[in-house]
Amino acid sequence: MTKTAYIFPGQGAQFPGMARNLYDSSPSARERFETANDILGFRITDIMFDGTDEDLRATAVTQPAIFLHSVIAADGLPAPDMVAGHSLGEFSALAAAGAISFEDGLRLVATRARLMQECCVKVPGTMAAVINLPSEKIEEICALCGGTVVAANYNCPGQVVISGEKDAVAEACARMKEAGAKRALPLSVGGAFHSPLMEPAREELAKAIQNTPIKSPSAAVYQNVTALPTTDPDTIRKNLVAQLTSPVRWTLTVENMLADGAGRFLELGPGTVLQGLVRRIAGPDAPIVIEGKSE
Repeated sequence: MTKTAYIFPGQGAQFPGMARNLYDSSPSARERFETANDILGFRITDIMFDGTDEDLRATAVTQPAIFLHSVIAADGLPAPDMVAGHSLGEFSALAAAGAISFEDGLRLVATRARLMQECCVKVPGTMAAVINLPSEKIEEICALCGGTVVAANYNCPGQVVISGEKDAVAEACARMKEAGAKRALPLSVGGAFHSPLMEPAREELAKAIQNTPIKSPSAAVYQNVTALPTTDPDTIRKNLVAQLTSPVRWTLTVENMLADGAGRFLELGPGTVLQGLVRRIAGPDAPIVIEGKSE
């Protein structure tokens, strides 16, 4: 029997006007958004609906905005067989699968966003996308560079994002091009996510995760750190903390979901990035259905 996987996007999927139709068309969604405004202490809906790209790019806004859009888009849908999210999207996946409540999830995401933003200020860093270079070669080059730079997102075959100190990322990009990368492009992000530069946030984030009620999800969650499914709350907690400085193993995550019978992937939330990644991971001839739902 074909299994359904719900997948949730991470930072970078935001866009001006995001989720406005959800707010306008659904009284229950509107209530959720207003609850979020109260919890956050500011009207994030005003920024989501009427803010600029720059307004939405602030990590303290981006992460709760994408979480809101994603979780509300999943409201009322049939229960999936499995879920996964890219980085921040893992928190959306956990909320959609009932492992954490909407309110607790939003508070946790807001805390995570604040802590990550503080790290970005303390130790400025950046990220870059490397196209068409083997993962092993990317890891090898990162290890040769001065300073801190690591592979952070294994997005799909031929696309890996590196993360670290600005000078180290620039050096790595130059070396990647010399090694035959089609492109090595700096990304417009606020810091070096999923790298050791996020380490200063670990202690407080771990405490926030420990204090957040987490129960067994209704569907297996494939977590970024291991790419393996779990329904165990203690494992979920441990991996959420580790995710802060560990790479997002998205390629392996999707491969494992496919191996476990996923035949339909539904991306919930803003954008369509994950749909493209799943197609590239599965291959153009794979007999699967890939869809999106943002409203």
